[in-house]
Amino acid sequence: MSSSSAAAGRGEKAGKPTMRDALVAAAFRLFLERGYEQTTVDDIVALAGVGRRSFFRYFPSKEDVVFPDHERCLADMTAFLAAGTDDEPVRRVCDAARLVLLMYAENPAFSVQRYRLTRQVPGLRAYELSVVWRYERALAGYLRARYAGLRDGTLRADVIAAAVVAAHNNALRSWLRSDGQGDAEAAVDHALEHVRAAFGAETVPAVTDGPDDVVVIVSRRGAPLWRVVQELEAALGRG
Repeated sequence: MSSSSAAAGRGEKAGKPTMRDALVAAAFRLFLERGYEQTTVDDIVALAGVGRRSFFRYFPSKEDVVFPDHERCLADMTAFLAAGTDDEPVRRVCDAARLVLLMYAENPAFSVQRYRLTRQVPGLRAYELSVVWRYERALAGYLRARYAGLRDGTLRADVIAAAVVAAHNNALRSWLRSDGQGDAEAAVDHALEHVRAAFGAETVPAVTDGPDDVVVIVSRRGAPLWRVVQELEAALGRG
């Protein structure tokens, strides 16, 4: 639910790749030449001209070098959601999902290359699904907090989060299968509009600190109505 790591110059002079970018470039060159399973971390660091410690400073495992920017994107999404004061939570989570699309669209060639590799290696597909789950949990966590005062708020939050991820990924994968041709942002926007149409652009009422008060009146059978009303007014503090 990464592309920009292949781009040079983040945090350094323009045109000069970072060590992190060099490791990603070396890894993918070897993956294409030898295959993912046949490439070791030692092969990657040898081609990049660095030591093993440098590799593991940036990537906990070989799988992580295939998805180099998801941690950053997840952090950006979490911060975006936390800063939101939007009265329309569905719109907010759709906007958050677009951050993931922008990450892929920064470098279409790299994203397509990684997509093809992931299709070929079952272990990478499983890893990718775990990343997608983390994005979905971030969206659901935000929505659960916003819907905390509503009936079935947790259920609604989880269903909407799953729908956002499904819509986003449907459009994203169609774009990747087309080798990055066409307008990815427009495709994702179109898919996410289905989510907003399905769940509405409702505003969320303020969450109360506790349940509403319940007043119980006990009266004798046959008591006149005016007496019951008087007792009710007294109980409500208006008598």
